[in-house]
Amino acid sequence: MPKICILDAKTLGEDADLSAFQKFGEVIVYETTAPEKTAERVRDCEIIITNKVVLGPANLPYAPQVKLICVAATGTNNIDLAYAQSKGITVTNVAGYSTNSVVQHTFTLLFYLLGSPAYYDSYVKSGQYAQSEIFTHLGRPFAEVYGKTWGIIGLGTIGQAVAGVARQFGCQIIYYSTSGENINTDYTRVDLAELLQRADVVSIHAPLNERTLNLLHYERLRLMKPQAILLNLGRGGIVNEADLARILDEGLLGGAALDVLEREPMDRENPLLKIKQQDKLFITPHIAWASVEARKTLVKKIAENIESFYKGIPRNTVTVK
Repeated sequence: MPKICILDAKTLGEDADLSAFQKFGEVIVYETTAPEKTAERVRDCEIIITNKVVLGPANLPYAPQVKLICVAATGTNNIDLAYAQSKGITVTNVAGYSTNSVVQHTFTLLFYLLGSPAYYDSYVKSGQYAQSEIFTHLGRPFAEVYGKTWGIIGLGTIGQAVAGVARQFGCQIIYYSTSGENINTDYTRVDLAELLQRADVVSIHAPLNERTLNLLHYERLRLMKPQAILLNLGRGGIVNEADLARILDEGLLGGAALDVLEREPMDRENPLLKIKQQDKLFITPHIAWASVEARKTLVKKIAENIESFYKGIPRNTVTVK
């Protein structure tokens, strides 16, 4: 019976049902796997399922029987694809499973900053509202998203879905193509400087690569309107975090919300933890992708990738370009 190991099941959530994999062989589940444990744990495995565990020449030689690596994500940067290909190992990923979840979280981040719900909830629960002389409280003015210009950096599948919802809210959509190759006639394409200068909301939905690394540094962040809101749901390295902290402390940006960071888990010395006006910053721990429905879909699609592989018609394979 083939041996299957899941190296970081904890990233799928404690509520994840992994029983779908049992029909393919003996399943061994590890909650997390440290780098020094990887080689030992993949030994004798035919299938490896991983989200963030790095696989390559440092550990795959210890797994001569491995035939398939299933990445429990869309990005495959943790796999040495060239090495896997040289050893005849098929690598698959899962795309599109989290689009709805990420779109929803994009607007969760926006409305947290735009409407200040935490402030108003605290005002009521602290007992201050019960002591009020009037029926309402306008201690923190908030704006409508209607009529705003929304700038999207990275108009891929998720970016387009965000654009569609933002348009329903009455926003004008402009976008910047990080590859320079994305042409979408439904929306207005502009260069990065124009997008930053015009947009009231900027959301990032781009991958991290040589074109996007440190894309938003201090000088570019300064181009944004002083009341604009920045949302990063792409990758942490796209926004220079030290420069963002400086911009926020200098009062040059209305607010920022991040679901991704340069280092994950977050560095304890991250300058964003030390900004003066914490209410201008909202950070979530890389959860935009992880709705219950998205994670169920992810597990289902991994199982489908395994089944297709054994049928001789592998799907969602990833190779070196």
